[in-house]
Amino acid sequence: MTISFSLAASVALHDNYHRIHLPPVPLPLPSRPSPPSSVSWSRRLTIVRFTCGFSDMDNNASSSLFPLHRCKTLHLVRHAQGIHNVEGEKDYKAYLSTELFDAHLTPLGWDQVDNLRKHVHACGLARKIDLVITSPLLRTMQTAAGVFGGESYADGVSAPPLMVANAGNSRRPAISSLNCPPLMAVEYCREHLGVHPCDKRRSISEYRHLFPAIDFSLIENNEDILWKADIREANEEVAARGMKFINWLWTRKEKEIAIVTHSGFLFHTLNMFGNDCHPVIKKEISKQGYHGIRVSSNQVLPGLEPITKASSLSSVPIQMSLQALN
Repeated sequence: MTISFSLAASVALHDNYHRIHLPPVPLPLPSRPSPPSSVSWSRRLTIVRFTCGFSDMDNNASSSLFPLHRCKTLHLVRHAQGIHNVEGEKDYKAYLSTELFDAHLTPLGWDQVDNLRKHVHACGLARKIDLVITSPLLRTMQTAAGVFGGESYADGVSAPPLMVANAGNSRRPAISSLNCPPLMAVEYCREHLGVHPCDKRRSISEYRHLFPAIDFSLIENNEDILWKADIREANEEVAARGMKFINWLWTRKEKEIAIVTHSGFLFHTLNMFGNDCHPVIKKEISKQGYHGIRVSSNQVLPGLEPITKASSLSSVPIQMSLQALN
């Protein structure tokens, strides 16, 4: 849980870190140097204190200072339960089945989508999101449209539907693109590539018919040339692709971005962070589920509550900070 209250500075407490927002009102510069405890900055900054909670790490606690305008907040969402998850839990070899090609969501998966949608609207997050980025696979786009899309689509509405009725055997009504953030499909955040048919995408021309209002302009090839039937992408390659994705995010102007992706992609990408943390913390970062992880340019500050098993679905906030340039 995050607790916020108003003092001279607004302080947010979350498990293993403290975040302090200094007031945005410009303050006069002191006539002589002030001690470090004085609030003397003339613009809004974010202070992050690394407080891991381990006694043997107390002497290693450190502080980082970042201008707030150089921060992005990412809301990570692992797709809801797909048919491949159900079959793969019964028999791992099922992942090799061509019947699971571009796996769609199960009825339970759609229930998870509905529950997360209620949450993002109830907490006000739906109004804050500037952009939704989704992996271009059926299960992630179904999740993205269901969670962040408009209300049910009705004939006579001028805007194209975000998702057409019964897309991917969903037995769901069409979803409107009205009053929702833009959705964009990006290949960088796909699941492990190769071998497993469930991770192979359809043609973009087919997706455009199923999801008319999703932006596919950044995907260069209509057919899936990245997926190889006999070569499975190595974990290190997934991690490297994830870092390219993170670097690409810095080219975007949006500050609050939701990313609908896959557990394997999240696991290997986030595993690239936290090398300067205690091994126990590093291990927590590498788990299948994440909650309240904060990423800056040089450290990861985790909240240690695992999520995202096949029976649950949640969004995960991450704040990326880039140090001020000279």
